[in-house]
Amino acid sequence: MAMAATSSVQDDALKYLHAPSDMRHCRGALGDKVAMFNGQAQNHQAGQARNPFSGHAGSNGIKPTLDTKDANYGRPVEGSKTDQRGQKAMQHVAKEILELCEIINDCGQSVPTSKSHKYIRFGELFNIYTHISNKVVGILLRARKHCFVDFEGEVLFQRRDDDVPILMVKTIEEIRSIFKSGDALNHGSNSYAAPVSGR
Repeated sequence: MAMAATSSVQDDALKYLHAPSDMRHCRGALGDKVAMFNGQAQNHQAGQARNPFSGHAGSNGIKPTLDTKDANYGRPVEGSKTDQRGQKAMQHVAKEILELCEIINDCGQSVPTSKSHKYIRFGELFNIYTHISNKVVGILLRARKHCFVDFEGEVLFQRRDDDVPILMVKTIEEIRSIFKSGDALNHGSNSYAAPVSGR
């Protein structure tokens, strides 16, 4: 009896196995997946051939060249995860720069020659801002790069540079409008040198 049941199950399995419509349907779905995988693999290989830092670069006979004058030189591929992480980091830095300028405006003193511009000594700013963030010097350097603040020296050190004044180059209203426009981190040039006063 068990032998007859096993034979019946095997016969049913053979019917399904040899059914042409089922096989065509499976092959189509499987074929689509294989084609999709092959497409991704080819895209990856093409990307590696263009990447000068991969072991596969130049394997197709074309050695990739980097042009330092290219607008995309040193930037990730647009829309990639690296690009998205970079955009998120830039937004965070912009927020911290604005917060730093707000603190200088709130806690700083007016420049004697211009009541709308403020300055604060580094030691005082360091004591206030370290309760908010431990990146005060890095944010100061970034704010100076984008021409929001200015100070003497390449970098500031706690204790040694406590008396160095940090000047807001623009009024807080100008800074806020630049940040609202979304152009804060594209703002500024290295050619501008604001006079440091209030010492």
